[in-house]
Amino acid sequence: MKDYDIIKGDCILTTQKIEEESIDLSVFSPPYDNIRDYKKGWVFDYSALGKNLYKITKDGGVCAVVIGDGTKNFAKSLTTFKLAVNWCENANWRLFETCIYQRDGNPGAWWKSRFRVDHEYVLLFFKGGRPKTFNKEPLMIPAKHAGKMYSGTDRLTNGNFKKIKPKTVNSMKCRGTVWKYGTSNTEGNRIKLEHPATYPDKLAQDLILCFSKPGDVVLDPMCGSGTTCVMAIKNNRKTIGIDINSDYCDITKNRIKNETTQQQIMFEKLATI
Repeated sequence: MKDYDIIKGDCILTTQKIEEESIDLSVFSPPYDNIRDYKKGWVFDYSALGKNLYKITKDGGVCAVVIGDGTKNFAKSLTTFKLAVNWCENANWRLFETCIYQRDGNPGAWWKSRFRVDHEYVLLFFKGGRPKTFNKEPLMIPAKHAGKMYSGTDRLTNGNFKKIKPKTVNSMKCRGTVWKYGTSNTEGNRIKLEHPATYPDKLAQDLILCFSKPGDVVLDPMCGSGTTCVMAIKNNRKTIGIDINSDYCDITKNRIKNETTQQQIMFEKLATI
């Protein structure tokens, strides 16, 4: 029996058929601004997808979008910002946070004409009054001054200062909104790298651990190399992956077969589309 469903289909049409309020978390990276050649003509209708995902997401559910902006004639496309505003104003999503996925870019790219691009954005949207799951403990990082005494001041809203009582610095601290990872190239996963655009396994895992619980349903509406689906299964979540390209569906299925265990695979079929 299996706890996943990998569906070949257009993400807009397929998400229209998924039961409303059945998804706990969506994690995906869209093919923005034609930065990669996917060998098939397809336009990313982020407005329609945002509305569909909102309908099928449970109250308090979260949608994490890993996205950046292309550059043309020295100017950014603003795709990231357009999507964020569109989803909040036209699809009722609320923006929980904008995090930075930091990774080292190509050392020689545009070095004479502009800054090297070392980041993408992680847009974190939620539905309803507040996220129903938020556990940042797996995302904590070692504190630089662990065990030492800390004191100082906080700036108040009126501009005055408030003195902080001395206290011992904890061993771990919140990582904040800048998340640094090595690229997928450093993971050495041959099957995964058959896809032209990937993101790190740990990035997907961190989002899954923070915004979902075991047994929750995690969706990737354009599953590509299968990273979200694989990490969902490894962490005892159910998952649905959708991709219009049959080759990418095969990559996802192969990764699930090779990277997950029978103990992690429990349910016969998750969704009927």
